[in-house]
Amino acid sequence: MLSHANIRIPASGKYFSVNESYFQLWDTPIQRFVEYLRSGNSVKKPHSSRYSGSLTADFHRILLEGGVYLYPSEKKASSKKSGKLRLLYEAAPLSFVVHQAGGISSTGAERILDIQPNDLSQRVPLIIGSAEDVILAEKLCREGGSS
Repeated sequence: MLSHANIRIPASGKYFSVNESYFQLWDTPIQRFVEYLRSGNSVKKPHSSRYSGSLTADFHRILLEGGVYLYPSEKKASSKKSGKLRLLYEAAPLSFVVHQAGGISSTGAERILDIQPNDLSQRVPLIIGSAEDVILAEKLCREGGSS
């Protein structure tokens, strides 16, 4: 069912969606990105945090109103070191939708739609939403930082 015709995600958003209770388990670049979203800067006001725990609902809000949804990987000792969301059943289909609407999806290191699956249950981190927000996350991930 088509809820909106010709959906276009805003280039930059005002919301971010992530389970912040895992903040200490994320790598430093993702922590820096979330801190930036929370604080904003002199030109842009902070993003508002909206996390329902439902990927579908949170992604739908981001798609319509702009912003970024994150499900990052966790540090080495975690079972979610490679991410939690499945590439073939969650990340890639939503990436296709957001791409058609003018947004971007990434692991932080590579674009989701560029990944060649190597397993039916392959899991990946996901950063998805407004192009400017995802590009900033990728930039911070490239710059790195200590974990």
